[in-house]
Amino acid sequence: MRFVGMMKRSIFRSAALYFLAPACAFAGSNVVNLSHYDMMRPDFDAMKREGIIGVIHEATYPRLQRDAKYLDRQMGALRSGLLWGAYHYADGTDPVRQADHFLSVVSNAWAQANPVTRPSSGVLLVLDFEKNGHYPGGTMRADQAVAFVERIRERTSVYPGIYGSEYYLRQALNSPRVSAAQKKTLTNCWLWIANYHKEPRATAPWSFWALWQYCGDGKCG
Repeated sequence: MRFVGMMKRSIFRSAALYFLAPACAFAGSNVVNLSHYDMMRPDFDAMKREGIIGVIHEATYPRLQRDAKYLDRQMGALRSGLLWGAYHYADGTDPVRQADHFLSVVSNAWAQANPVTRPSSGVLLVLDFEKNGHYPGGTMRADQAVAFVERIRERTSVYPGIYGSEYYLRQALNSPRVSAAQKKTLTNCWLWIANYHKEPRATAPWSFWALWQYCGDGKCG
């Protein structure tokens, strides 16, 4: 379980929504980031009582796998009145196919949600753009990330968020193989950045970060 800190002021440049979910809906508080690797059963009611406002959960990962805990946890989080987000852990295979699979899993799960507990704000979408050391398929390149987010925009009319560590994003996007046009496209996405030591500062080519993941083990000081 990982905690994600939000900026305390409204500076979100992109709506980044699927159905109707704005990134700014998560502003001003904390959310929790979960995946199938988090084996403990989450207590969503307790999260709500502690002031957590939402959950961003892995929906899909290489190769074209669905997170087996995604649907059940979506249902539980919504019953507890939490906002909901979904991310795709990327690999180096066909990015359009990855995007389509991600949207299929997210939309099918959302269709099963109880209309009474399902918030009108919808689902926040995110591309997890980091070095893939866990799964087959290699690491997604910057040009593939561009193709992924463009496919999401094509099908939803808006760009998703992009998640990555401050160090990895700086390393990956400062490569001479990444064009100015590719960087510009990626900055259409709002930035969710990880730095477990201090507030992120190296956000180029983005002007600012929208979400900050400041804790990686759920034990945040």
